[in-house]
Amino acid sequence: METVDISVFSLGLTFLLLAIPVALSLIFGFKLIKPLFHSVIRMSIQLVMIGFFLKYLFLWNNAFVNLLWLIIMITVAVFSAIKGSSIKIGKIFIPGFISFSISTFVVVFYMNFFVIPINNVFDARYLIVLGGMLLGNSLRGNIVGISTFYKNIKKDTKNYLYVLSLGASHYEALLPYLRESVQLALKPTLASMATMGIVALPGMMTGVILGGASPEVAIKYQIMIMIAIVVSTITSVILTILMSLRVCFNKYGVLQQDVFINSNV
Repeated sequence: METVDISVFSLGLTFLLLAIPVALSLIFGFKLIKPLFHSVIRMSIQLVMIGFFLKYLFLWNNAFVNLLWLIIMITVAVFSAIKGSSIKIGKIFIPGFISFSISTFVVVFYMNFFVIPINNVFDARYLIVLGGMLLGNSLRGNIVGISTFYKNIKKDTKNYLYVLSLGASHYEALLPYLRESVQLALKPTLASMATMGIVALPGMMTGVILGGASPEVAIKYQIMIMIAIVVSTITSVILTILMSLRVCFNKYGVLQQDVFINSNV
């Protein structure tokens, strides 16, 4: 069974649903109309453009082009994660890029080589799609993790320095903050996993079923991608934080104040 196509006219009818949040925003004064339409228009344009691009990317299916596009995706994800965490991009871009690359490539190639029986591990349909799903979820986790880690240390500077003065190593003093940031970064993903299949049908499973596959196949893919997301998220968050320590702290273990975009953070 093939997926039922949606006409351009029918897709346009979907936009009429936006009248509901617009009306609610006007009634309660949420001031969401401008950001709502900005996000919807930007999303629509980007998806249309990437749809045309992916059509030819899948058609060419060139290993070099596929890898190059995945690297571009990683670069954009790193910029977005750092920007959303109130940390200066120049400070931790390189640690973030390295950590995102390691977590994404390791997990994607593992899935393509050992889990999914495909002949070409660089196949665009799997490399790009799986990479995009991992990056999208790692992005959210890193925004929470990085932001929580550095903001908590700044707010708790006195206690942090007190622990260092008692003879604790830099790692020992930072460990409680690292634990909390990783826990918060993974909390939404773990909560989603715990209720998956009961509260809601997840996106990838729904997409595979709409694509014509059986529910059994869709379930296998969903379990695979959720485990991959958890591994990728926790790996990228921990690596980004640990690899950024050298540039964000001085040789005495004190957090440098110029790491934040806004000094009042």
